[in-house]
Amino acid sequence: MWLIVGLGNPGAQYELTRHNIGFLAIDALLDTQGISACKSGFSGKTAKFELGGEPCVALKPETFMNRSGRSVQQAQTFHKIPLDHVVVIHDDLDLPLGDVRIKLGGGSGGHNGLKDITRLMGESYLRIRLGIGRPQFKGAEADYVLNPFTNAELVQLEDLFKKCIEAVKTLVKEGLEHAQRSCQVRKNP
Repeated sequence: MWLIVGLGNPGAQYELTRHNIGFLAIDALLDTQGISACKSGFSGKTAKFELGGEPCVALKPETFMNRSGRSVQQAQTFHKIPLDHVVVIHDDLDLPLGDVRIKLGGGSGGHNGLKDITRLMGESYLRIRLGIGRPQFKGAEADYVLNPFTNAELVQLEDLFKKCIEAVKTLVKEGLEHAQRSCQVRKNP
């Protein structure tokens, strides 16, 4: 079994913000599975589905970004999912908008959602990093991630979500190395 987590903040005011790209990616993934509604559970919204015969649980924590770990830990513990089968999809300032990277473990890069998950569970979980780019001015990162995507950026998200979904499928079906190679091949110019 796999736990596929998308990080974000609950509430309409955050819906299309850069920090909520994980929630948006989960919604896009569930759309491909014909799932339009999630159930409440594990301090978040969840849905069950299969990828290539592998059972999966999607999770959107509703604990707000800085407390995402509690929700992820609850779902992981309940389903007895090994930490290397926990996949966290999140925004990444260090990647240009549209880039997707996959890694196992590592630091948080200043991301408070990752910090909280790591604090409660350790760092040996998988991460799908979705590039959102950096703000024009240093020190404006907090405002930048909580601001909505521009209309031009929203257009780019469709392709980003296709790449993310393919990364999740490859990760579940073929493993980390195949998924990482696949992301490298599809890198934006």
